Amino acid sequence: MADQRDPDCLFCKIVTGDIPATVVRETERTLAFRDIKPQAPTHVLVIPKDHYPNAATLAAADAELTAAVLSEAAGVAADEHIAESGYRLIFNTGAAAGQTVFHAHVHVLGGEQFHEGLV
Repeated sequence: MADQRDPDCLFCKIVTGDIPATVVRETERTLAFRDIKPQAPTHVLVIPKDHYPNAATLAAADAELTAAVLSEAAGVAADEHIAESGYRLIFNTGAAAGQTVFHAHVHVLGGEQFHEGLV
């Protein structure tokens, strides 16, 4: 689904510049920006610029782009100085998992001690 955008998608509108965002990293194929409702001191979203509804469809369609999204997430962690202390990467896939914007994205969370609930 190369070079595809969904005109009704919030994140596609951020990619095209129709909706502003605080961009922290950008490549030809990915965009990383601060979450508007942060759940941790560092909370950045990394998205593919092409529209895929969720992480599963992205992974099935384009392994190289999936790897690029994860690589950029690691880059965000390094830039935000949380790589050494630790950080979480979270993909919510589907409404039941808490996905509210149906464009594949990974949350990069860090800057605080997380509970051991998720292992």
